[in-house]
Amino acid sequence: MTTADRRLPTANRVITSLPEMSALARGLRTQARTVALVPTMGALHEGHLSLVRRAQAEADALVVSIFVNPVQFSPSEDYARYPRDLDRDGRLLAPFAPDAIFAPEARAMYPEGFDTHVEPGRAAAALEGAMRPGHFRGVATVVLKLFNLVAPDLAYFGQKDLQQVAVIRRMVEDFNLGTRVVVCPTVREPDGLALSSRNAYLEAEDRRAAPVLYRSLRAAAERFQAGERRAAALGEAVQTMIAGEPRVRLDYVMVASQDSMQPVEQAASGDAILLAARVGPARLIDNLILGAA
Repeated sequence: MTTADRRLPTANRVITSLPEMSALARGLRTQARTVALVPTMGALHEGHLSLVRRAQAEADALVVSIFVNPVQFSPSEDYARYPRDLDRDGRLLAPFAPDAIFAPEARAMYPEGFDTHVEPGRAAAALEGAMRPGHFRGVATVVLKLFNLVAPDLAYFGQKDLQQVAVIRRMVEDFNLGTRVVVCPTVREPDGLALSSRNAYLEAEDRRAAPVLYRSLRAAAERFQAGERRAAALGEAVQTMIAGEPRVRLDYVMVASQDSMQPVEQAASGDAILLAARVGPARLIDNLILGAA
């Protein structure tokens, strides 16, 4: 990333140094302020801003992190081309006047000799964990580092990344971190497509096809509402609808417990149906909570 990439409006306080971020966090806490953290990888969209908006309303101090975390990408994934535009991100955040935008360099987060990682358990085993070995190891490691640096009382995540939420909640509980994880609803386009930074990869025909992901989840949720409880049948509803869209290739669909992210055979209200699919050059994920209003 060039120096030009790091130009931001002067209204924002941008921190790239880990010691400086820790010092600011200590200062905020000595003022008896409730600190909120919104962790992001940048390329901000309305989904991220909905998290920022809620964090601002519920806490006294706001930190937004922008960091494309290399250790959650495998060598074959899109780390190098993941969209980055810190200047644009800063402009979007300026109206919220965050106490800090924490935008460290990878070499600061992972200096030479870095050799300790968080190994998540059952919640990381299936779904994205099975498809992307090491992904949640990288997620848990960077989130633990961010929590240690910022010491947030509240941390805000989107429901779209539901398995990530389950992994982080388990880590918070197991390590007695004292941060409350707040989950906010998925923000969608009018046609139902979940907002994602990776949507930028979609060409026109791919974008036209992508809403089938949400429609297929809705079809499964409607079958659940009509009384179907067999997880296999709910999954088949998703598979059937997606099979009719040639530009979309399903990686997986699963009905799972929200807490453990383990598959269930008989679905119950509060379980989640989750999917991942490849749409043109993009790999997209989505989910719905069964029985939700």
